[in-house]
Amino acid sequence: DDVCSAPPTEKGKRRGIAGLVPIVKLAGAAASQVDTLDELARIAQKAVDMTRTVGVSTKPGSIPATGAPTFELADDLIGLGMGIHGEKGVGLIPMCPADELAVKILDLLFADDLPLGAGDEVVFFVNSLGSTHLMELLIMLRAARPILEARGLRIHQTICDNIVTCQEMAGVSFSITKLDAELKRLWDLPCESLGYTKL
Repeated sequence: DDVCSAPPTEKGKRRGIAGLVPIVKLAGAAASQVDTLDELARIAQKAVDMTRTVGVSTKPGSIPATGAPTFELADDLIGLGMGIHGEKGVGLIPMCPADELAVKILDLLFADDLPLGAGDEVVFFVNSLGSTHLMELLIMLRAARPILEARGLRIHQTICDNIVTCQEMAGVSFSITKLDAELKRLWDLPCESLGYTKL
């Protein structure tokens, strides 16, 4: 799902990052509904194909055994495309306010090959990379929602939480999962786990 880690023509090289949350939720729901592994694999692959993520970081994570940072990042820069285990990103952008950062992240998501048009329903996931607090996530959500709505996207559900994290890393990721009728039905099924619960 990581848009920054490889181009659309090399999807097999892309990393799995925070988009794994909606993907695993959908695959888990499918596992409770289908009769064959082939059918489960088909639905799980569809969830992967319909999910895109971009992450940015303002502070590196740390290595638990040593406390050393996982990479270096100047105070006036934002890392682009971090890995979920604290791996260095693929690029740098200048520090900017939340409203501008939301535009930059969404521009990268919209530039990828997932067709998103007016009327499409999506799950939108705003994830903390670790030390970014809920208030900051909500500021990013406030900045992102009008952009999604201006494109005519219908947000079926928003998740705003710290689920896919790295120790002490500050930053945020946006994930979009496009829902068709099958995925929407599976999304709406309840689930309960340590990481994510949907009633």
